[in-house]
Amino acid sequence: MPTVLVTGANRGLGLEFVRQYAAAGWDVIACARKPAEATALAALAGAGGGQVVIEQLDVTDHASVDAAARRLDGRAIDVLLNSAGTMGRGAVGKAGFATNTFGALDYADFEEVLRVNVLGPLKVTEAFIAHVERSAQKKCVAISSVVGSIAENTSGGLYAYRGSKAALNAVMKSLAIDLGGKRGILVGMLHPGWVRTDMGGPRANIDAPESVAGMIRVIAGLDADASGRFWRYDGKELPW
Repeated sequence: MPTVLVTGANRGLGLEFVRQYAAAGWDVIACARKPAEATALAALAGAGGGQVVIEQLDVTDHASVDAAARRLDGRAIDVLLNSAGTMGRGAVGKAGFATNTFGALDYADFEEVLRVNVLGPLKVTEAFIAHVERSAQKKCVAISSVVGSIAENTSGGLYAYRGSKAALNAVMKSLAIDLGGKRGILVGMLHPGWVRTDMGGPRANIDAPESVAGMIRVIAGLDADASGRFWRYDGKELPW
């Protein structure tokens, strides 16, 4: 069976990825910053008969990332799924779209958003690239957002989150170039839609199962032509 590694697997989209990939028969390596507090994830793992394995991994702690990669040394990972992300302390789901406005920016929080959303996926990819290269599918995917599209920015604001997702897209595009070709690694950036999660809030227009089912279809269809491009959960391409 193929194997997927999911960061941020304890809640939201990450948890739903674990649920749907496990239901499809995949082996799932579910990574959480604090596994002892991930009760919903533990319940999934307990019901999976060993199909879902939980690993401690904090994307902002590079020693933690390297330690997880060493524990999984020799394991092939078909899909490396960077799902962990944050909007910072002023998440839209809690504070609305007025958060992170010009003149009222929390720069320490901005730096933390960059550490999670940009440096985290890059470090995870660097640490696990040998595992991906060993697999049959060889896919590295990051959950981005439409707000990272410069062409689609018609409303401004969201400086930390918007800036981090644009930076993530640039990083993943470079990875598609550097890891493609002879190494054969496929790279994708996905917009999940506006999803009803703790981050997206209750007014969002789709739920996590619909979003994740769509993204899994996009990942399944990721090939050399689609690699390095920016996709919506419904399979439509987004502009940079």
